[in-house]
Amino acid sequence: MTQEAGAPTEFEILIALALRWFRDRSDRLVVEVGLGGRLDSTNVLDLGVAVITNVSEDHRQYLGETVKQIAGEKAGIIKPDNAVITGASADALQVIERRSREVGARSLWRLGRELEVNLRRQGWEGVAFDLDGPGFRYEGLHAPLLGTHQAENAALAVAAAHALGDANEESVRTGLAKIEWPGRLQVLEGRTLLDGAHNQEGMRRLTREVRKLIGGARLVVVFAAMKDKDVGAMLAELSRLQPALVVFTRAASAGERGLAPAELAVMWLGRDGVADDATSALRQAQAEAGTEGWVLACGSLYLVAELLN
Repeated sequence: MTQEAGAPTEFEILIALALRWFRDRSDRLVVEVGLGGRLDSTNVLDLGVAVITNVSEDHRQYLGETVKQIAGEKAGIIKPDNAVITGASADALQVIERRSREVGARSLWRLGRELEVNLRRQGWEGVAFDLDGPGFRYEGLHAPLLGTHQAENAALAVAAAHALGDANEESVRTGLAKIEWPGRLQVLEGRTLLDGAHNQEGMRRLTREVRKLIGGARLVVVFAAMKDKDVGAMLAELSRLQPALVVFTRAASAGERGLAPAELAVMWLGRDGVADDATSALRQAQAEAGTEGWVLACGSLYLVAELLN
């Protein structure tokens, strides 16, 4: 391969090893794209079902400056005779619809059209919702995840199971009930929330859901971010939470990609605190929040992983 096409990347080697391992051990694969879709190593596969959850402006330096361009890269996973499932909307949905027609996808299930979600309730216990889809209907599905958007995510997962052709009521309800998603509005002891949102849309959803959960309680934020993200837009969304204090930090594992805490503080107009390491930042935030307040650590999956460890 090196002689014919150049040296493979580490990610390409890992994908090849994973597929070789799974070949003799599984008749079902759920494979997440690494970056984009069209040129990603995982796109050597055609598993019959293509799921594009949503499209936002992330990884623009690699995938394009606009939602349409990014959607075009993601839609590159759609192949002839695929069942396509998506929660995308507006311009991104138009791109996915066009790609599905061009390659001859066998079906296209769109959230809000072929897939209808009715949210029954949401709170600290998770989300409960009804789901109508082509040939299936569920009432009172429950997923133990925080945030109204998780009902949409769960609906897409149920639809994918049906597209594979072997979903049933018991497996769907049991599967959803057992969901664990570390780092996505995860609640820890000490009234602390962790969330890996690291782009503008993720932060927008996060800030909306946090206030629904904690109401007007005092909130202290621990924030870290990577240099290649739209940090200004993320901080603009964060400001909607009106936190009592933000402690800026950097995850050790982020290395040179991580923005320095002092730089983040300047972008936040120089207010609030800085801490050189994530653990110190968390301890400072918990002390500032007190016994009645809450702490939210967000902005980077590197930060979330370090705090979990």
